[in-house]
Amino acid sequence: MATASKGQNLSTAAPGSVRVEIFDQAYNLRGSDAEYILKLAEYVDGKMRAVSGQTKTVDTARLAVLAALNIADEYHLLKRSQDNGNQVDYIKRAHRLSHALDEVLHEPRRTG
Repeated sequence: MATASKGQNLSTAAPGSVRVEIFDQAYNLRGSDAEYILKLAEYVDGKMRAVSGQTKTVDTARLAVLAALNIADEYHLLKRSQDNGNQVDYIKRAHRLSHALDEVLHEPRRTG
């Protein structure tokens, strides 16, 4: 599990950085939101541990690449799902607007 270094506040590793541990390796990461960085590190650590549990490889670089591929797959599935959902929303809205425009154009003109 990714954690902040022992005895350290998340933001005290250095100004704008946080020290985290991912798959038993310590990293000093920079960013404006230490809590968010820790959350990301925990996620990556979890993915690496999950891949490690499913494969026989002990090569950390290979585990990192497999974890990255899993994360990329999740990202693209969510993006595709979101893009398809937005496309449906746009199509529905376009149909509603088209019908509203048809109604307005077919109304008899009012003369003052």
